[in-house]
Amino acid sequence: MPPLVDFKDIQDKLSTQFRPLQRSFQFWVRAADIYTGYKLFQLRVSLVKDVEKQEAMWEKQHEFAAGKIHAMCSDLGGFFLKVAQIIGKPDLAPAAWVRRLVTLCDRAPATPFDTVKLVLEKELGRSIEDVFERFDVEPLGSASIAQVHRARLKGDKSDVAVKVQHLGVQGLMMTDIHNLQAFALYMQKTDIKFDLYSVTKEMEKQLKVLDCKIGYEFDFKREANAMERIRQFLYENNKASPVLVPRVLKDMVSRRALVMEYIDGIPILNLGDEIAKSGINPGGKIAAAAKQNILKSLTLAYGQMILKSGFFHADPHPGNILICKGSKATLFPAVALLDYGQVKDLPDKLRLGYANLVLAIADSDPIRAAESYRELGIDTLSKCENGLQELFRLAETMFDTKLPPGVAMLQPFSEDSSIKKVSVEAFPEELFSVLRTVHLLRGLSVGLGINYSCAEQWRPIAEEALYLAGRLKVNGFGLEQNLSHESPAQPSPNVYSMRKRVSGTVPALLNELRRQMSKKKGSTPP
Repeated sequence: MPPLVDFKDIQDKLSTQFRPLQRSFQFWVRAADIYTGYKLFQLRVSLVKDVEKQEAMWEKQHEFAAGKIHAMCSDLGGFFLKVAQIIGKPDLAPAAWVRRLVTLCDRAPATPFDTVKLVLEKELGRSIEDVFERFDVEPLGSASIAQVHRARLKGDKSDVAVKVQHLGVQGLMMTDIHNLQAFALYMQKTDIKFDLYSVTKEMEKQLKVLDCKIGYEFDFKREANAMERIRQFLYENNKASPVLVPRVLKDMVSRRALVMEYIDGIPILNLGDEIAKSGINPGGKIAAAAKQNILKSLTLAYGQMILKSGFFHADPHPGNILICKGSKATLFPAVALLDYGQVKDLPDKLRLGYANLVLAIADSDPIRAAESYRELGIDTLSKCENGLQELFRLAETMFDTKLPPGVAMLQPFSEDSSIKKVSVEAFPEELFSVLRTVHLLRGLSVGLGINYSCAEQWRPIAEEALYLAGRLKVNGFGLEQNLSHESPAQPSPNVYSMRKRVSGTVPALLNELRRQMSKKKGSTPP
């Protein structure tokens, strides 16, 4: 008797094979619909002369498009949830987009618990009942790659967070990013004079299998190592770490499962509601001081990671930031930074080049900014007479959080923007993580109602980094850039040890020098 044909198995295999093709088709149909809708609208609005009527028409168009973008990202999920996190920021996208896309943080479809149980037991090599005293069936949140459950280990009094990877997600996300790369190539040739393709290539690096190593996002062992490395760095370089980093349970980590310390807190997006519930005036001084402290903690942590270490958490979107109860010694809340799937190890050349750019922005120095762009490998083409000033404006737009006076939202792709006057012909892939981090910090600052400059906050850290690299000299007249900064020979371990011991004194030395120079000039130090 011939074996029975398993039609369901055949159907499942065919569905799996054709899923990437079906997914690509859905993306291009929807992307083309949104794009052509905007192009046709541009023709219609150009015929209207009344400015107020034009603005009203634009608002309606953005609202209409926001629904379509939200539906596409929500229905397709996967990598498009990350796209929603990147573009759905109040300083970058139209308000209508932000209102819709911000709801997609940690709102990916959850994997059924039966599948989670199978994955977890396979990864840990034991049954859930043998390991956990309690395991919440409903996840705390579900993102594009994994979901997180709250649980408690047997014989323990503290809760843990259990991160479990969705099955089959890697192949789909690679399909998504290849489609996005093709779309980016088209957009940078037609509408946006910016090297978007290099940006998408850097995204691909975080996901792709390179040199037989699975990307950080899909290998929780690498993520756990990154989390511990950043946690140790922040605790070693501060009296108290500016942000809380979950502690990893090292014997409970595999490629698809990660058990870590559970940190209790509220998402930063819910901060306003929580302040109102506590009876504090959301617009009062206490609320403002708490928000400033939150932003200060995040900014300090990122400044140290990017400029001092070069190894940093590269995904500070609102879903990864928790506000927790502070210690008894302070009235201010603590900040926890979650999810270390996306990290970046910046080469020293780019780290120091970016430190130089930070000082150029903080000092409002267009010439030094142009030099930094060249050093970083950012190739630009000026299309206006005052090219140097427009290049500096572009540097501020790209790499600082501060908004110009009277501006509530940057419009980087408007006709009056610097990116229209100074096109970015080439952009180093490895710098995208820094660019994205600055823009996410700016989005948070706009959401919290605080306008500040991360470049000014990072000035002492940038000075310390350049000083230790021999690129900043201290003399009797102040701080002087050492222009002969060719890469020195690899320092010996003893030099590294000496630098670590002395680095704590460098900020104090530079700050004291700045204060003395300010007194000589009769000005007030910053």
